[in-house]
Amino acid sequence: MVEAEFDAIASQYDAQHARSIRLSGEDVGYFARYKIEDMRKIADRRKLNVNRIMDFGAGIGNSLKPLRTQFPEAHITCLDVSTRSLDLCREELSQRVDFHSYDGEHIPDELGNYDLIFTACVFHHIPAELHISLLSQIRKRLAPDGIFVLFEHNPWNPLTVHAVNNCPFDENAVLISATEMRRRMLAAGFARINTNFRIFFPGPLRALRALEPALVRVPLGAQYSLTANS
Repeated sequence: MVEAEFDAIASQYDAQHARSIRLSGEDVGYFARYKIEDMRKIADRRKLNVNRIMDFGAGIGNSLKPLRTQFPEAHITCLDVSTRSLDLCREELSQRVDFHSYDGEHIPDELGNYDLIFTACVFHHIPAELHISLLSQIRKRLAPDGIFVLFEHNPWNPLTVHAVNNCPFDENAVLISATEMRRRMLAAGFARINTNFRIFFPGPLRALRALEPALVRVPLGAQYSLTANS
C-alpha cells in the first residue's frame, strides 16, 4: 500500500481491524497491549535503559498509550508513510512524542539513534524488495546496546490467514513466515535474533494463556516476534 492508500483508510482503520479480528474474541487494544508488555519484559531482562523509542509504521497510534504506560519516561518517535495516520496519532498522545512521515524507502538520518525500535505488523504491507534495505536502516538507527523487535502475522496460523483475507486494508498484504523474516534480518546485518510465537488461545480460552510461555517455540501462534541486536 502506498501513502495515498493508507491516508484513505486511516479513519476507518480501527473499525476494519475490529471486524477482521472478531473471531479472536479480543478488541484491537489487546493486540497492541500485549506487544508493548512483551517489549517491557525484554527490556527488563536485558537491563536496557530505554530513553528513546521509535515506532516504525506507527499508523494511527494504537501503540502510543501502552507505550506511555510501560515506558513512562521515554521519548517516542512515530514514523509512518501516511500523514493522515500521523494526524490521528497526534490526537492519541502528543506529550514527549514526535511525528515524522517518510517516503517508504529512506528513514531520515536526522532522527538519530534509539534504545528500542519496534514495528508491529507493518512489513507485510511493504514490498519484499525493500525489506532488507529498510531493516538495514533500522539497524543503523539503534544505539550501541539497543534492540529491535519486529512483530508480524504468522501465515502458518489459519485464523490469522482468515483475518487478513477478510480485512480490506490487508487486501495487498503478503504474509511472511518467521523463518523468511529472520533470513532477511540476518541479511540486513542483525545479530542474535530470537524468535517467539504468540497468541495461541482466543478470548474465550484466555484462561489457558498462562501456558503460552511454554509454547513460544511452537510455530503455530497467531503472531510472532523477532528480537535482535545491531
